Amino acid sequence: MNTRAPAEPEVREFTAEVVDVDADDRTVTLDQTYFYAESGGQPADTGTIDGIRVVDVQDDGEVVRHTLAEEPGPGFEAGETVTGVVDDDFRTYCMRAHTASHLLYGAGRRLLEDLGYGGFDISEEKVRVDFTTTTDIDDETLVELERLTNRAVWESRDVSWYELPTEEATAREDVAFNTKTEEGVMAGADTVRIVEVDGWDVAACGGTHVSNTREIGPVTVLDRSNPGEGLTRVEFAVGPDGIDRRAKQHAALRETAAELETNTGELATTAASLRSERDDLEARVRELEQSALSNALSDFETVDKAATWRLGVLVDADPNDAGDAAKDAVDDDGVIVAVGDGERPFVVVAAGPDSGVNAGDVVDDVTDAFGGGGGGGPPFGQGGGLDASPEDVLDYVREWEPSD
Repeated sequence: MNTRAPAEPEVREFTAEVVDVDADDRTVTLDQTYFYAESGGQPADTGTIDGIRVVDVQDDGEVVRHTLAEEPGPGFEAGETVTGVVDDDFRTYCMRAHTASHLLYGAGRRLLEDLGYGGFDISEEKVRVDFTTTTDIDDETLVELERLTNRAVWESRDVSWYELPTEEATAREDVAFNTKTEEGVMAGADTVRIVEVDGWDVAACGGTHVSNTREIGPVTVLDRSNPGEGLTRVEFAVGPDGIDRRAKQHAALRETAAELETNTGELATTAASLRSERDDLEARVRELEQSALSNALSDFETVDKAATWRLGVLVDADPNDAGDAAKDAVDDDGVIVAVGDGERPFVVVAAGPDSGVNAGDVVDDVTDAFGGGGGGGPPFGQGGGLDASPEDVLDYVREWEPSD
């Protein structure tokens, strides 16, 4: 006995005869049922049987088992007649959400290359469809998927369902198969249940659906992700949740436009202009910072050894920026040593090719003396985390001589 919900999704109340009761696990089997059993990404219906809440419905391939929230009473005996009531709100939501997934896939047929069905799921907050496609679903494509889906809703297309011989269904190129969820359903079956949205989409599907797309209401695409190799997941909302999310998006757009002193139609242009201005300002700030570092290096103390050394402390400087500035400023026969300020300063050393100094050796000796870590090679070395004051490090470098 299979559920009659997919064939007659509008039925919300029915009577049936109890076939079996298992009080230990609170399950009841009926001679017929209109409760949808969890399958193919669609959750089980909720509702009541003789007033006791149904919390789960499963099809084990032979019978449909209804799990109750509490142990069934004496009225649930084999041969007794009971009344089942399917929760209208949740069933209606699932019908709308499931049909909307077909519209989204139909939109994908018109936009995406090498399209395939990779998975599907309905939750109370949102619905997801997993596509296999070689097309990159970028922001522009995501918006177009939503637009086409809602156009199909607006066009009030009829939705129908019927059985086809399995061989005929699998031979048709226009029928979409969700191989992840339909293989078990189709195994050994003589027929395949087809759901068709007139002029839009045809798919093998065992779920519950509305009879016309206008019953779905607005569809709000939420986001996309990549849950696995070759898969793109698109999430959307329908019904009140979709309306609320759309309203929040609209409010956010209008608030953002107001903050930027523009309108929503010009928001993208304004944002692009601001981003360009920001990038220009960041580049200018970077130039000024590099210029300030170069000026600071030029004011360093000069110490004459075998080569000319320039030593000093840099205040609030990034060690990498300091290193780049030192490498740019060092003369062929000179050495620059810059020490950062702070409790555990850094040191950078740049040595010209004709200076006769190995910058890495200087850093190694400094870190041997004051701890920390670092290293480098002949032209440049860098260390950090020194356990000394900047002045102590400079005093050490003033006296430094290469080891034999």
